[in-house]
Amino acid sequence: MGGKNKQRTKGNVRPSNSGKAAELLAKDKGTVPGFIGFGASQNEPGYVPAVQGLEEVDSLVDADFRMVLRKMSKRDATTKLKAVQEFGTMCKEKDPEIIKGVLPYWSRIYCKISLDHDRRVREAVQQALEPLILQVKRNLAPYLKSIMGHWLIAQCDTYTPAASAAQAAFQVAFPPNKQPEAVAFCKEETMSILYDNIMKETPETLSDPQSVPEEEREGKYLRVVTSSLLALKKLLDLLPENESMVLKGRLMELLSQSKFWKYSKHKNPQIRSAFFELIIAFCQYLPELMKFEAAKVCPTVLLSIDDMDPVVCPSAWAAALYVLTCVEDCWTHVNAKKGVLPKLWTVLKEGGRGLATVVYPSLLPFISRLPEEIIVSKMEFFTIFFSAFSKGLLSERALMSSSESSAIVSAFMECLHFTLHQNLGKEDDQQKLQHMLINDQLLPLLHSALKNPKLQNSTFSQLADTLASWERRTDNPDIEEWADAYRRLLSDFWDGLSQLCMSQVGSAEADKNLLEGVSSLLKFLREPESSMKQSVKKKGKIRFYDEEETENHGNSTADHPEELTFGTKNALESENLGDTSRHFQHSNPARTVPLEGLVCELAKLSMVFIKEQNSEMHLTFLTILVSSFPSKTLFNILLENDNPESAEFFLGTNNEVKTMAGNPAVQFLTQKLLIWVKEARADLSCLVDMLYSVLHCCHNSERKIILNQISEMEQGWVILFHIIQKACVDPVKYAAISDWLKGEILGEKLVLLTDELCTMGITGSSWPRDAHSHSWVLLSLALSKHINNEFMIGEVYIGRIIDRLHKALSKDLSKDLSKTGALEPSLSFICDLASNFFCSIKGCLQMSSAEDLLFTIFQLCAQSQEKTRLSDADLLKLQQTWLLGLTSLINQQEGHFRKHGFFHSSAVWLKSQVQTSALDMKSLQVLLSCIYTLLDNLLKAAQPQPLGHLITLVECMVPNNSEWENLRQKLTPQWLSKVLLKEQLSLNRDTLCAGTDIYSSDKIPNHLCTTALLSQVLLQILDGNVFSEQEEIHSVISTSQIAAEMFYSLQWCEEMKDFCPTISKYHELLLQFDITHERLRKACSTLCETLFSRSLDSGLLWALTASQFIAQTKADGGCDLKRMYITVERFFPLTEASLHTIQSIVPSLLQEDIDHLVVQCTAKLSTSKDTDITSIDGGFGSLVVINSCLQKGTNVADHIGDDQLFIDVLNTIMGWRNYEEIFLFDCNLKKLEPNLLGINVEILRFLRLLIKHLPTSVTNEQWDFIMCSILTWLETVSETVSLDSKPLVLHFVCQSCGMLSDLSYMFQTLTPEISKTLPTNLLSEWNNFFVEGAYGQLLPLFLKIAAEFKGTILLPSSMCLLTALGEASALIPLKQLMNHSLPAKFIAGQKTNLPDKLQSVLNTLAPLLLCKARPVQITAYHILHKLMPELPAFDGEHLKSYDDNGNDEEHALSPPAALMSVIVAQEENLENIFSNISVGEYTTIEPLSEAYYCILGYLLAWKLLLVFFKASPSELRAIYATYLRKSKSLHKLLQHLFRLMPENPTIPGQIADSAGKGLRTLFSEKHAILLQETETLHTEVPKLACAVYYSVLEDLPATVRLWWNSQDKRVSSTVDKYTSRYVSNVLSSQEIAAVQTSTQTFKSMLVKARPVAREVLATYSVDDIFIELVIQLPTNYPLGSITVESGKRVGVAVQLWRNWMLQLNTFLNLQNGSIMEGLALWKANVDKRFEGIEECMICFSVIHGSNYSLPKKACRTCKKKFHSACLYRWFTSSNKSTCPLCRETFF
Repeated sequence: MGGKNKQRTKGNVRPSNSGKAAELLAKDKGTVPGFIGFGASQNEPGYVPAVQGLEEVDSLVDADFRMVLRKMSKRDATTKLKAVQEFGTMCKEKDPEIIKGVLPYWSRIYCKISLDHDRRVREAVQQALEPLILQVKRNLAPYLKSIMGHWLIAQCDTYTPAASAAQAAFQVAFPPNKQPEAVAFCKEETMSILYDNIMKETPETLSDPQSVPEEEREGKYLRVVTSSLLALKKLLDLLPENESMVLKGRLMELLSQSKFWKYSKHKNPQIRSAFFELIIAFCQYLPELMKFEAAKVCPTVLLSIDDMDPVVCPSAWAAALYVLTCVEDCWTHVNAKKGVLPKLWTVLKEGGRGLATVVYPSLLPFISRLPEEIIVSKMEFFTIFFSAFSKGLLSERALMSSSESSAIVSAFMECLHFTLHQNLGKEDDQQKLQHMLINDQLLPLLHSALKNPKLQNSTFSQLADTLASWERRTDNPDIEEWADAYRRLLSDFWDGLSQLCMSQVGSAEADKNLLEGVSSLLKFLREPESSMKQSVKKKGKIRFYDEEETENHGNSTADHPEELTFGTKNALESENLGDTSRHFQHSNPARTVPLEGLVCELAKLSMVFIKEQNSEMHLTFLTILVSSFPSKTLFNILLENDNPESAEFFLGTNNEVKTMAGNPAVQFLTQKLLIWVKEARADLSCLVDMLYSVLHCCHNSERKIILNQISEMEQGWVILFHIIQKACVDPVKYAAISDWLKGEILGEKLVLLTDELCTMGITGSSWPRDAHSHSWVLLSLALSKHINNEFMIGEVYIGRIIDRLHKALSKDLSKDLSKTGALEPSLSFICDLASNFFCSIKGCLQMSSAEDLLFTIFQLCAQSQEKTRLSDADLLKLQQTWLLGLTSLINQQEGHFRKHGFFHSSAVWLKSQVQTSALDMKSLQVLLSCIYTLLDNLLKAAQPQPLGHLITLVECMVPNNSEWENLRQKLTPQWLSKVLLKEQLSLNRDTLCAGTDIYSSDKIPNHLCTTALLSQVLLQILDGNVFSEQEEIHSVISTSQIAAEMFYSLQWCEEMKDFCPTISKYHELLLQFDITHERLRKACSTLCETLFSRSLDSGLLWALTASQFIAQTKADGGCDLKRMYITVERFFPLTEASLHTIQSIVPSLLQEDIDHLVVQCTAKLSTSKDTDITSIDGGFGSLVVINSCLQKGTNVADHIGDDQLFIDVLNTIMGWRNYEEIFLFDCNLKKLEPNLLGINVEILRFLRLLIKHLPTSVTNEQWDFIMCSILTWLETVSETVSLDSKPLVLHFVCQSCGMLSDLSYMFQTLTPEISKTLPTNLLSEWNNFFVEGAYGQLLPLFLKIAAEFKGTILLPSSMCLLTALGEASALIPLKQLMNHSLPAKFIAGQKTNLPDKLQSVLNTLAPLLLCKARPVQITAYHILHKLMPELPAFDGEHLKSYDDNGNDEEHALSPPAALMSVIVAQEENLENIFSNISVGEYTTIEPLSEAYYCILGYLLAWKLLLVFFKASPSELRAIYATYLRKSKSLHKLLQHLFRLMPENPTIPGQIADSAGKGLRTLFSEKHAILLQETETLHTEVPKLACAVYYSVLEDLPATVRLWWNSQDKRVSSTVDKYTSRYVSNVLSSQEIAAVQTSTQTFKSMLVKARPVAREVLATYSVDDIFIELVIQLPTNYPLGSITVESGKRVGVAVQLWRNWMLQLNTFLNLQNGSIMEGLALWKANVDKRFEGIEECMICFSVIHGSNYSLPKKACRTCKKKFHSACLYRWFTSSNKSTCPLCRETFF
């Protein structure tokens, strides 16, 4: 147990369990006879004896079973459980022969383990027994006697799952007919085991007291005794009668033991219950034993009837009844009056103590067995008996439970019935007893029930049954003497009941509940069978032996008594229901006569209260009476003592009315009922029930007149509502008014009511929300309720009502949807009406008005809430209504649709919405969702054949060719400027480009809406697989056209995404509905041909669409481009469309076709003259094709082997100088023809490609032409260009700037090899003449265009212009920049040491870092980057003058003021941006947002400042660092950087390097700041932040270290972890590598690097002095301090050595420089010391650690010299002006 994994002590070879010990014992000593393998002694039933020694046992038993059997003998419950489960599994898997060998041992183990304390083990044992039996079958017989006793005990286990498992195994072993035989076979052994368990065993004998806790021992004992008692009962149940007698001796022995009888009083309820169950078995099978032991059994059982334990009580009462039956003289053995009856009275008075359902059903058999000598006085006995009954019924526990009270009432009525039946004689004592039972017991019970509603149902139901039984006996001629008695009983009862009801109704204390109780009682008495139907459970019925004949005789009349009111069948067949009293003839007069008389008396009494006291509750009571007992007799009684009034005033004056006036029901209606209705004297629902009673006493024509007149009343609608509502749920009432319901008057009124309600809802009239709720529900009933699949009202009126509802909604829609909010009060009601109508009868949606209503609801559902102004609840209701109607429509029409029905109207409306309405994203989403639902329902219902509705739906939605063209025309052409500037397409005409208004519009173009809708429809139909073949759908739907238009829309979105922010949301919407490129490509196999054809026809965006599609499918081999154009001749003659097609598909063309195009266009170009030069089919088009072919290749040689061909093109272009108007030299671009701009753009594109690929083939003359042309073009550009110029002008400017960029880059990167191939003076001419002229115009142009930008949204065309200008300006040579001709710009109060020109350019360019245009910011950065290294030199003179002046104060000098002003200006903005973001929390910056531009400018300014700082000498770096520290600018920068740097700067997409180099991070990679926007724009700020942080650590390590040490613990820890993990390794490696690769040499000092150990070794030797220093970099360098350790030293005093160590440590940790700079400073300090210069006695250094000055300030007294900075710090910290050494005043 739990010792498997423990380490055995060394040398300990003792086994860990008895099984192994036995095995060793057998091996050592041979056979061990009688060895006990699995138990403590042979007295225990669970031992496994070694039959012939353990070795033989082992040979007989399978090894696996042997191990399992050993585990079963363990004490641990878990071990036993697993062993038993394993045993069961093995029994299923092993061979039966192997299992047979286990049986001798299993039988012993089973006997022990089946009584285990753990219930899981007991359950598992019984579960394992079943597979064992299935395997061994008959072979179990020899061991059956040993296990049968425990098997029976297991079947009676108190743990139900264990008992069920044992019973299941028993059923498997023995069929039911064989079970008695099997038990009889083992009866002796079984009886012995059970006897021992019941009489001999104790907790100590069943369990070992030393190892088992007392609680566990006691629990096992109680369980074994309980199970053994029940097992003995089971044994008696199973044994045949003759076999039971065999055990008689043992059983008598058991019954003679006093211990056995004490179990009846045992404290454990389960044992007591099992004991009484055993007594029941004795009474059943061995009654003679009970008679023999009557003296013991009778008091034991009968005196236990007050045992109210829920476990014991059922068994105790059952045993009592059996004993009373079995032992005739039982009452002689027990004192009834003193012992039994007091206990019985107590139980009854307490209502059974919560066990009434158990106790009370036994009372009738119990009292039936009471002899007369026990009862003595019947009057007294039964008075006590029934009084106790009544008291128990009113107990709190009985009243709380309906089942308890029902059981008590049922027993009360049964006992009362029995007692009366036994005492029907005419003797005085019997009549007194009868009178007492009726008046003193039964009627008080009814009185209690009237007051307590909880008792009414059961009491009244039982009473009705009892009265029915008495009434049947009054008509039985065979028992006439009983009939008189029962008539007398009934007479007494009705007299008493009348007095009771009259007294209660007429009492001053009468309340509503009491009157409801009386009415409920009368209903029960009227309909005896209804009470039986209300009972959920079928209750048993006591039938006395002398009643059988009476019951059989009365069956014919008792089974189906006629109702007092009209019957349903008669009502439906008869026109005139008439007086209901005529139906009483089929009822028993003994019931109907007194009941009718009682009702009349109660009605008369109620009328008295109504008249005199105006009692509302009596009026309500009267309405119930009249509704339940309608008859002309009753109406006559109600009209007594009233003056008769004519009904003609209410009904009219015709002859039929005069006949009606004599009807008492009609008189009651006019004189009483209508008055009560008008005065609202009672609940209207009750009064309407009374009205139905009136109608039942009238003819059909009379009813119509009455109802028509009632509908004209002031409260007519409310009354009609209640009338119709009741008719809907009661077929009898419906039959009474069915003719009127379908009549004209009601139908017209309902139509008018619909008009009124809808008008009030639409006009927004102020009326209470629920004031007309009855009217709406009334309409709902009229539209939804139906009988026999017919509407309740006439169908023609149904159609008119639906039409009114449709007009109400559509009228409002046609005016203004924004006013739909006024519909909300009635919208909910209309939805309810429509829903009920759609679900009413089959074919309801065949009405045209119904489909129109459904279409209107669909319109409301298919538009966004912003437009309809509907609340979420109302929209949800509309959607549910629409779906319900749609489903019903599809199911009802079965594919046969009306021509202009719902589906046709919906398709036309959807087409109108997407083509003409201005939809926003939400509106389109709602529309697509609705059409998806519509199609989904259609496709689910589509059969193989009727697909016409789908075809019609799609055909109505698809636009024709002209409509498609109009939709494409509506798409803004703004994208064209972007495509033009990016050289994707070429144009020689003006493009109509709208302004920036598209940015402010959230509407989606109609073309996009239409394609989204149709694409979804197409894909959804294809997914539905409703077409048998793919060709079928293409013949129905133009899939290629829809797919092509969708790709056109997507391409427009792609080109417009920089113009319109909503485009990305459109893409998300398409993905939401799974409209993707892949699905569209699969939907249409001919899409590629369609797109190519449209590209050749129309060009422009179709060309881009086709090229995009071809590029996407090229990898899949899905598009054979060559097959579509066959030869390049198809593109000629060139048109704009074919030109655009060539430009778009050049990357996909074959090389030979490209070569052919180039040759053909070159020839065409050479022949172009005059106007042909600028035409598409002439020079312009040919040059476009040549440029496109060249641009897409990597090398000219890839296209044509002969370079001369391109030189010829250049010569041709140069020859065009003869036509002066061709080249745009010295002209105004605003007034030029677009064809001239187009040809000049293409000339520039060709020259750029020529310079890029073939610069060495160009002659000197040609170079002159090229460079002179660019200067002239730049001059033309600088005069007229602006941000709002036309796209062609901007394209020309961009190409001119690009030409300058290409030339500048070529000349700046010339290699000596290429220089030799160029003309001799070309480079000098460029540098001396052309550069000055070009940049003299370009830089002012860039500044002018940048100044035009006012911070508005930057359009792609403006972005291209600024980028082109920026790229060219960034390449300005430094010499040209320093000698610029820009206007002077100075700032008042600005401190500077720079020359005016430099300060001017700084003041001009630095503010551009704050511009909200990225190209401007990056260009300014690149230009200033050239200047930064040149600026520190001008601060050198200032530093010299500072040293000469000898200022003591620690000096701080500002870096360039223009840069610092940019940084300071942005610091406040960044504080606002990061106000709620803590240091160390990464912030994502949205690209091109306000924050993005602010942060980008701030970081670029700091990057420039760090470049400036790095270029400064050590002395200047110290004072710059002091300024940055004092101004806290660096402090703020570092905090901001830890909000901008990513949490994980690792570059994604890497695989860990097995060489151990680690992953690349943003710190280990150098990132260039490019002017062109890239796809990774969102990572630009994080990359730049990492670069700035790296530079700060590299250039200002000491200042960063000071900042880090001053931070709080959280920030300090964050910075340390981040820097150590990502930066320190890179920076340390660079620092060590810098030492390794340094070319700097020191006299007398040798420096070596140790990269692996991150160490630098410096060896200094002068004469006899030898010093070795080891510099160790920390793991968190540069945050942690650099440590300096001493190596070897020779010839240096200890104190001096310590001073030098301290100096080096100070220099390395306090100076903002590299290790080499620190070592150089330290060596200079030591050299000075050897030169005789004394140290400063404050810092103990010759050279100052920060400003590198020598000690110059000498004390006049002690003559010691100090550093000025050291003295200043000494004076300020000590607040004294004395010498640090001599303490004299320092002058």
